[in-house]
Amino acid sequence: MALEALDHYTIQCTDMTATRDFYRDVLGLVDGFRPDLGFPGFWLYAGDRAVVHLLGHANALPENRGTKPGPDTNSLDHIAFRGSDPGATIARLKKHGIAFRENLIADIRLHQVFVRDPNGVMVEMNFSN
Repeated sequence: MALEALDHYTIQCTDMTATRDFYRDVLGLVDGFRPDLGFPGFWLYAGDRAVVHLLGHANALPENRGTKPGPDTNSLDHIAFRGSDPGATIARLKKHGIAFRENLIADIRLHQVFVRDPNGVMVEMNFSN
């Protein structure tokens, strides 16, 4: 069986509400349905897919409990999303006072925007020109 696409990623949050607000209010994902897993958390959707899952440190996978939040994200370098409106994304980041970095890759007509979430996870957003 071949892998086809990224399903989701999960973040251990120091402040789950602030992290949810960042992905929802700043990046534009939608807070949506999450089954009762027996512990608190949020699932954030891009379209009909829950692509970002949030949970507290106590409910992380047993192998990951005790890792340190913040700029030290262990071996995770960044997570990337595909997007369709870089102007609106940048305006939203500015509105919320979020620092970001842009990169243009002319050879493949790609406009990239990089930003850190409240837990130090680098989020890359790719926009085709």
